[in-house]
Amino acid sequence: MSLEVYIRGTVPIQPETSDDKVEEALRPWLEYIDEDTVANAKSIHPDEPGIRYDTERNVLEICWTGTVGHNFRKVLTQSLEQLNLLSDEAGCIDVTYYYDDGREEADIMFVGPDITTIQMAQKARMSADIGNLLGRQFGDSEIAEVVALVSQIFDRNWQSDNTQTDNAAMIFSEALSKQLH
Repeated sequence: MSLEVYIRGTVPIQPETSDDKVEEALRPWLEYIDEDTVANAKSIHPDEPGIRYDTERNVLEICWTGTVGHNFRKVLTQSLEQLNLLSDEAGCIDVTYYYDDGREEADIMFVGPDITTIQMAQKARMSADIGNLLGRQFGDSEIAEVVALVSQIFDRNWQSDNTQTDNAAMIFSEALSKQLH
């Protein structure tokens, strides 16, 4: 059973990173869609640029839609984990799966040079999402109050739940370790 997936995001890449390195990181994804290069990874929608690595700006930009199977999530995860080694800052990737029966499933994935950077990006994204949602009904002071509370919860969880942070760091370290060996 196939489904359509829409992927959009930007990943800042370390300066002087070659096209070959980016393609190597994205190899699981490229092989899955049967493409040899990032430049050939076109979206099924002609108005979307696909996957582009801008060497002048050191940014990997993704705006790609394709038809995939259920195992694509694993392939995408592998590719994004490999980008961790090349990333200069945290980047956020929005992924939406569209099923034949009309259901949609949204996911947010993060890429970054270390677990702390990724956690800070998660916190910033959550704060922005909450602010946008609350902005429909509340004023700036009420939004700031809720966003401050969410920020406190993130900080408290990071400080008090070392196990969760250690597990996340371990997963991050395992992904990096696999790539180094």
